[in-house]
Amino acid sequence: MAGSSHGHTPAAWTGVTIAFIGFCVSGAFMVMAQPVGFWAGMAIVVVGGIVGWIMSAMGMGQPKDAHQSFQDALEQSQAAVSAKS
Repeated sequence: MAGSSHGHTPAAWTGVTIAFIGFCVSGAFMVMAQPVGFWAGMAIVVVGGIVGWIMSAMGMGQPKDAHQSFQDALEQSQAAVSAKS
């Protein structure tokens, strides 16, 4: 997946960053035995997913056809390597 730039978009980075902050908040409040803070952190995680989804819908995510073009290029390069062997 790394070769197809999977997740290397503003939508992905923003959503994951917000979700990571939510996990950190939840973890801190879990250690402090504060259920309200834990659930607030979980709400932040959900917000991160929603923000990432909205940004992707706005065109800041991976284009739908990007994966197929990567697969085509990969097949061509593998065919070229096989032809040389």
